[in-house]
Amino acid sequence: MFENVKAIVFDLDGTLLDTLQDLTNAVNYALKKNGLAERTIEEVRNFVGNGVELLMIRAVPGGRDNPVFPAAFADFKEYYAIHCKDNTKPYQDVWKLMAQLQERGICMAIVSNKIDFAVKELNEEFFAQYTSAAIGEMEGVKRKPSPDTVNKALEQIGIPREAAVYVGDSDVDIETAANAGIPCVSVTWGFRSREFLQAHHAQHIIDTPMELLDIL
Repeated sequence: MFENVKAIVFDLDGTLLDTLQDLTNAVNYALKKNGLAERTIEEVRNFVGNGVELLMIRAVPGGRDNPVFPAAFADFKEYYAIHCKDNTKPYQDVWKLMAQLQERGICMAIVSNKIDFAVKELNEEFFAQYTSAAIGEMEGVKRKPSPDTVNKALEQIGIPREAAVYVGDSDVDIETAANAGIPCVSVTWGFRSREFLQAHHAQHIIDTPMELLDIL
């Protein structure tokens, strides 16, 4: 389906890593510490995708207008920095996929709206043997759906956008790929359903990591 692919740019949460339990634990730690009702894991699933600040804006009643929001957001970041790997693990066959992509000579990068230090820590823990760049939310680089992190990753690995494919699990990823001018493959094993992805104009949808190899 795709020709002359030299690079795959992966989203992280919901695409490579199942981070939902650790994110939920961090959200609920911050909420409970600040006297707020905790959220279910399904609520948090629907809150993620646009960076941790927006995650907490959605989780805290009243968002930024709530007087305790700054404290809750700070508590979230402090807790998550320590506990971001407690339950987090790659989805089934992700390592197998990345090993086969590497055998084909395809470069891999990660771009995420997660805080940059957490992206780099998780990449180092799980994927460093396969990836050539890992970029999260940082000052001076607009987060997805802006194409800035994708552009930065492609620049770091030295591959033109014409030879790249983006892989992600959300509507934000679909928008990001379109803004970066590269094709998007959407995955159903993450935080959004096939129906949701179709409703947000997904171009290509796969249900398992290994299916990616069939369309490259």
